[in-house]
Amino acid sequence: MNTDVILITGASKGLGLALARLYARRGNPLVINARGEEVREAERELSKFTSVVAVRGDVSEIAEEIAEKAIARFGRVDVLINNASELGPSPMPSLVEHSWESLERIFRVNVIAPIHLIQLVRPRTIVNITSDAAKNAYPHWGGYGASKAALEHASRTLSAELEGVRVLVIDPGDMNTEMHRLAEPGVNLSRLPSAEEVAPGIVERIDDAGDSVRLRAAAGA
Repeated sequence: MNTDVILITGASKGLGLALARLYARRGNPLVINARGEEVREAERELSKFTSVVAVRGDVSEIAEEIAEKAIARFGRVDVLINNASELGPSPMPSLVEHSWESLERIFRVNVIAPIHLIQLVRPRTIVNITSDAAKNAYPHWGGYGASKAALEHASRTLSAELEGVRVLVIDPGDMNTEMHRLAEPGVNLSRLPSAEEVAPGIVERIDDAGDSVRLRAAAGA
């Protein structure tokens, strides 16, 4: 049985749930977080395979509660996967028309909340889920892309500062998920891999990567 305690945010659907299912089947103790009631359904499903703590709520508002429940149940967090992301309005506006209130929320969820969780649980491995929008400028992706670029820079800084801690930045590539459908409403995404197809490559990279690095998931490469 795998004993590493895994904390995954945004774990009620999409990539987060796909990763949680893989870790549950391996026997890893899990802490899962998501905003919606679906996180309770995920907890019931995953509890058939392993010990699970589900914490419902917005990660940008309840990071302390997530950390407290994780430590109270398992004593530590070994691997933190910061997967929860905020896209902003759908369809996405141009950056110059993007309201500051929405931009503030995007940065709170995508940048500040991951850093806050890292501060609270001090994991041995940090996995920050990013996007190619952090590297490339796409029209209407400015808010989300800028937040992911900030998360990547924060990751590099953490890697330089934290001795003995792995910091992985993983780009899963384009996927056929609810979030991507909201980003590009009306676009046929059936050609893209599902989260279930991409997740095994991410778990493999978390297992295998020795040093802090930016990686691309195999199925999305």
